[in-house]
Amino acid sequence: PFSLNIKGKLHEFRQPAVMGILNVTPDSFYSGSQAFNTSAIKLRVQQIIAEGADIIDIGGYSSRPGAAEVPETEEMRRLQAGIEIVRSFDKNIPVSIDTFRASVARKAIEDWGADIINDISGGSLDNEMFDAVAELNVPYILMHMRGTPRTMQSHTDYTDVTAEVIAELSRPLHELTLRGVNDIIIDP
Repeated sequence: PFSLNIKGKLHEFRQPAVMGILNVTPDSFYSGSQAFNTSAIKLRVQQIIAEGADIIDIGGYSSRPGAAEVPETEEMRRLQAGIEIVRSFDKNIPVSIDTFRASVARKAIEDWGADIINDISGGSLDNEMFDAVAELNVPYILMHMRGTPRTMQSHTDYTDVTAEVIAELSRPLHELTLRGVNDIIIDP
């Protein structure tokens, strides 16, 4: 079993948690997770809930290899729409916000009601992210990625993939721990 402190409430999980993915983008990795207009978002949220998701992760910036840059204002617009629709169906399900931008994470947590930050860059694309996570006191999903979504496929040479991923995740894990972040989920 494990637990996450979400807004001062301890959420206990006695088995692996299922995270449903809602991509409010027109170009994500998996087309089945894409929902780009209000009706499609509603249908996808209903599907995620019906399938028994414990957490809903919402992304507004595609991280597929070669993905185009998305302006911050557009990412915010997409995420706000997704969060508002999820909350209209279920006010209590934990919502994870998939962003590497600290400003977007702050807005999603403080203004729109997201609960968790899921950062594909592991803090490498915005040097303010770890401070934001610590100040917001929210769970953080620390992912391993080299480069950016546009370049990550060209940074895949490893001598020992397991050892190198562990080593690369240990630095940001240490930085987060020094800032007092206690709820960290590792996504290798």
